Amino acid sequence: MVSFEEARSIILDSVQTIGTERIHLLEATGRVLAEDVAAPWDLPLWDNSAMDGYAVRAVDCLATPCRLRVTGFLPAGATADGITVEPGCAVRIMTGAPVPAGCDAVVPVEETDDGRQEVNLREAVKKGQHIRFHGEDVAAGIVFVRAGTVVRPPEVNMLAGFGMALLPVYRRPVVAILSTGDELVELGRTPGPGEIINSNTLSLAAAVQEAGCIPRIIGIARDNRASHLEKLGEGLKADALITSAGVSAGDCDLVRDILEELGARQLFWKVGIKPGGPTAFAMHGSTPVFSLPGNPVSTMITFEEFVRPALLRMQGRRQVLRPLFKVVLRDGLKKKPGKVQIVRLRLEKEDGRWYATSAGNQQTAILKTMVDAQALAVLPAESSGSAAGDEVYAHYYGNYIELE
Repeated sequence: MVSFEEARSIILDSVQTIGTERIHLLEATGRVLAEDVAAPWDLPLWDNSAMDGYAVRAVDCLATPCRLRVTGFLPAGATADGITVEPGCAVRIMTGAPVPAGCDAVVPVEETDDGRQEVNLREAVKKGQHIRFHGEDVAAGIVFVRAGTVVRPPEVNMLAGFGMALLPVYRRPVVAILSTGDELVELGRTPGPGEIINSNTLSLAAAVQEAGCIPRIIGIARDNRASHLEKLGEGLKADALITSAGVSAGDCDLVRDILEELGARQLFWKVGIKPGGPTAFAMHGSTPVFSLPGNPVSTMITFEEFVRPALLRMQGRRQVLRPLFKVVLRDGLKKKPGKVQIVRLRLEKEDGRWYATSAGNQQTAILKTMVDAQALAVLPAESSGSAAGDEVYAHYYGNYIELE
C-alpha cells in the first residue's frame, strides 16, 4: 500500500500531455496554450486618447480655469495627419483616436463646458494624462502569454487584438469510462431485486467533462473474463481509462488481472486514504488506467484527489491541485491515525475566516453528504482527529461555492 502523497506523485510523474491542435480563438476558452505567444506589433500601435474630450498642450493649462480655442475634431478611426494642437488651442477628440502633433494631454469632456468653438477647462491638467502611449501595453516581440496558460476572456481579448484567429492548444483527452458488475443496470430501466442503476458512469462522465476532457462511456463489464477482456480492451484505446468497482480482492474483482493480461503495468494497488483505499493505477503504454472503488462516494473522492489532477496535467495545466486553505472546525472530527482521511464539509464565512461543519454522515454509503459538501478536508495520516475550534486544511469541492 502506498501513501496518499506517494500515489499522487506516481500518477503525476507517469502522465504526459497527449498532443496539440490548432483551434479557433472562440473555441479556446478554458483550453491550455501549447506554445508561447509573442506580440507581432506594439500595443497600442500609436498614441491615442483614452477619453472623449480635448487634446491640449499641458503648458497652456497651468492655471485653471482656462479658455482655449477649438481648432479641429478627431473621431475614432480617423488619422491625425495635418492636425496640430497650436499654442492656446485644443482639438476635440474621441476615445481611441490618435493624438495630434503638439498634444501631450487629453482633458475629459466632463472637466470642461463641452464648447465647440471655445472650451473652458475647469480642472488642473497633468502632462501625459488620459493618453495611451505607443507600445505601453505590450512591445512587439514580447511574450505576453506563455505555454501552459489557461485561456480566459482577458487572453481572448488580447489575442484577438493581435489578429490571432488560430491558437495552438493541448488536445482534450478522450477518457473511457467503464463500470463493472452483474448487479448494474443502465439509466432508464427500473432496477429489480438485487440490481442498482449504473450511476457511477454518469457521475464520472460529468466529472471528466468538468475537468475539460471528453468522456467516452463504454458500458458495463459483467462479472466474467470475456466481458472484462472486451470492455477493458476497448477502453485502452482511449487517452485514459477509468474503471469503477472490481478492484478489491473478491471472487468477482477481475479488473487488475485482466488489465495485466492486456499488457498494463500496475504501479500501485491500495492507497492509505479513507475513503477510497482499494484504488489502483496502471499504465498501458502512455495510457493511464485509474481503477477506482465501486462505492459512489469513494469513486467521486478518488476521482477528485487522483484522477482530476492527472487529467489537468494531460491538458498541459501547470496548476493541477486545488489550493488548500485553513478552516476552523465548528465541531470535532473523529479519526484513527494511519491513513489520510477526506472529510466532506459545509462552509460559512464569518469575520473574514472560513468555518466548517460536517456535511453529514461520513459513511461511504451516504451519497447525500457528497451532494451537500462544499469542501473536502484533508486530514493527515498521523492525525488522531480534531476538536471544535481546531484549524484544518481543506480545498473546495466542485467549481463553485454557494453560501447562504
